[in-house]
Amino acid sequence: MFAGQLIFKQVMEFMPLPTFRRCVAKYQGERRVRRFSCLDQFLCMAFAQITYRESLRDIEACLRSQQKKLYHMGIRGRVSKSTLADANEKRDWRIYAELAQHLIATARELYKEDSFSDDLDETVYALDSTTIDLCLSVFPWAPFRKTKAAIRLHTLLDLKGNIPTFIHISDGKFHDINALDILPLEVGAYYIMDRGYLDFERLNEFNQIPAYFVTRAKSNTQYKRRYSHPVDRSTGLICDQTIVLTGFYARKDYPRALRRVKFRDEKTGKSLVFLTNNFTLPALTIAQLYRSRWQIELFFKWIKQHLRIKSFFGTSENAVKSQIWIAVSVYVLVAIMKKQFDLQESLYTILQILSVNVFEKVPFYQLVTERDYNQETRCPNKQLNLFD
Repeated sequence: MFAGQLIFKQVMEFMPLPTFRRCVAKYQGERRVRRFSCLDQFLCMAFAQITYRESLRDIEACLRSQQKKLYHMGIRGRVSKSTLADANEKRDWRIYAELAQHLIATARELYKEDSFSDDLDETVYALDSTTIDLCLSVFPWAPFRKTKAAIRLHTLLDLKGNIPTFIHISDGKFHDINALDILPLEVGAYYIMDRGYLDFERLNEFNQIPAYFVTRAKSNTQYKRRYSHPVDRSTGLICDQTIVLTGFYARKDYPRALRRVKFRDEKTGKSLVFLTNNFTLPALTIAQLYRSRWQIELFFKWIKQHLRIKSFFGTSENAVKSQIWIAVSVYVLVAIMKKQFDLQESLYTILQILSVNVFEKVPFYQLVTERDYNQETRCPNKQLNLFD
């Protein structure tokens, strides 16, 4: 039966507390901490993400106005601006990074049965980065230009469910190509990238796994055609070729054959040239795969609009990274709930509903769908079964 929990508490029920405590112990997050625990910090920051708070003072004022409900939200420590600022400054951001990675693994398992393409059973990833501008005088640890600071979020997005599987936070000077050096590659997976990642020495590493990449060619790429394959020009395809690189350094860095697909977009009238190390998929599928890369652009736009990652509650590197990883954790938590409850509503709709109902005591499913349901069949049950 529904126990009358707050909506915020129902959301946090999906957070794996044993895993979180292991992360805290691993990085000594509560060493010399008496009252305000890492869990209190996470819950306060998650509250800020869900309810769109703009500052630490804003968080303090809202939570103190609901003092009697803090215990039922799971917050045991006294909430104050200085205490929360100190926690963001000193508690290791890797605690929340590892928690987010665990939630990501859970979400990917839930979304693995979703179909991305009828032609592909393998996992398809989109790789890109987004820049968040900062003030150089306030964030001197994140240099970008002479008068500007910035951080970059290098993100690998699983296109099944739009779940970010890899995130690297760097300063603005960290080039996109360098992200390929730390990118975890999966056997048989497809990686869709723009031409900012065109580095033949690094792309040659994909063949060692093996994994597949689809990227755009630069206009000055030198090559020699080996074979031309027939294409249906009515679909927008212009050519499908097997090539070898002829540039001195490019040929040395990538001695293997490549596939070159040229496609004309009817809507824009532009001709796009794609390079890939996959020779089995139809040429039109290669073009459609690259088109799906646009989902990561929409993902960046979405999180910048609906998560608190453009203005920060602290100025240190640790505080910024902690806030970003907690924001990612909240995003994945909502994605997990969406799948667990089999909701048809979008993540945007769910977050908007949550933002104004965190202190309500109604079943989450009923709140989102405006329908009655049996809480026992929907909510994750933590009671151990005595009998199989």
